[in-house]
Amino acid sequence: MKYIFSFIFLLVTTIAFAVSDIAVTQPPGALGIANVPSIVPLPPSYPIAGYILIDAYSGNVLVEKNADAHLPPASLTKIMTLYLIADALKSGKIHFIDQVTISENAWRKGGSRMFIKVGSMVPIQALVAGIVTASGNDATVAMAEYLAGSEEVFVNLMNQTAATLGMKDTHYVDSNGLPEPTHYSSARDIANLARAWIFNFPEYYPWFKEKWFEYNGIKQPNRNRLLWHDASVDGMKTGHTDEAGYCLVASAVRNNMRLIAVVMGAASDKARTIDAEGLLNYGFRFFETHKLYDAHRTLITPRVWFGQNKYLALGLKDDFYVTTPIGQYKNLKVTAQVDHDLRAPIKEGAKCGELNVILNGKLLAAEPLIALHDDLRSGFFGVTWDRVLRIFGKNK
Repeated sequence: MKYIFSFIFLLVTTIAFAVSDIAVTQPPGALGIANVPSIVPLPPSYPIAGYILIDAYSGNVLVEKNADAHLPPASLTKIMTLYLIADALKSGKIHFIDQVTISENAWRKGGSRMFIKVGSMVPIQALVAGIVTASGNDATVAMAEYLAGSEEVFVNLMNQTAATLGMKDTHYVDSNGLPEPTHYSSARDIANLARAWIFNFPEYYPWFKEKWFEYNGIKQPNRNRLLWHDASVDGMKTGHTDEAGYCLVASAVRNNMRLIAVVMGAASDKARTIDAEGLLNYGFRFFETHKLYDAHRTLITPRVWFGQNKYLALGLKDDFYVTTPIGQYKNLKVTAQVDHDLRAPIKEGAKCGELNVILNGKLLAAEPLIALHDDLRSGFFGVTWDRVLRIFGKNK
């Protein structure tokens, strides 16, 4: 009997101390500017309701102020409307050549307009351009009704999608962003929506860089002034109401680095343009993007018990980027912590640990480590042999 208790004790202690940090080979590959000073000044500060600057590739936040405050988004709302349109186009539910009948409800919408006529048939491609470039409230409602049958149902889709994307500080009441106390979003949520837009629908992202839109004999300019004097800016959207002030989401690419700036509640069109550009310039000047690992690359191969494979390849679901102050890349430390006591069966894609990126003693980024293939449970003899090894503390 005493031998049985000894075996049980040894088994418990073997499992309890199976956790350890595993060093990962330091990855090369800076995408930003090199050979410049690593001194980073304080970020710019603007007298507006809220703003944020993020790296689109890594998702890291570089600058923020009141980024989680609930603010009226005005026509930045249409980024979500366009997200759902892009999703329907990509999935084949709708097509650019589809004709949309314009309802009286859509035709009567005030504010920015595409100037479509009630009862007319307008192709989706024209309506999309009218939403993006002219910020047409009439075109937006027409598309909402076409996709969901009514704007009310479409708004429900908007809120469900926001929840799926983790936009916890957002609630939509309409598809346009007209003034309504319970219609709000935050700079952080909008930045993350813009990031999701860029990565999920890259084929449609060029919509946002068009400078002009003409329909029904009326030519309208894109209100994003940065498109006109900064060649690196290629989107995304403006917004304005008296309640919301002047808002802007601007994205730009320089030196293989993409940043997204969100400005909400500026005092004027000129102010939102200057502030957004100031944020972008600050980010590009003092930070750089690094691609650390490719998606599905094997990073570590920990021991698995009771599996057909003795070791399991772990890696990352997506390409993994981090953003560092310029000149600080050399100070990165990357480690992986694997879940203790991994046991088969393990399905491909299952979370089995976490990759941690440390910069100067602080956690910079963390990403789940996932199984890169299935590891099915072994047969009777394989399982029995692993049990024996575990009893005697053999974990190799």
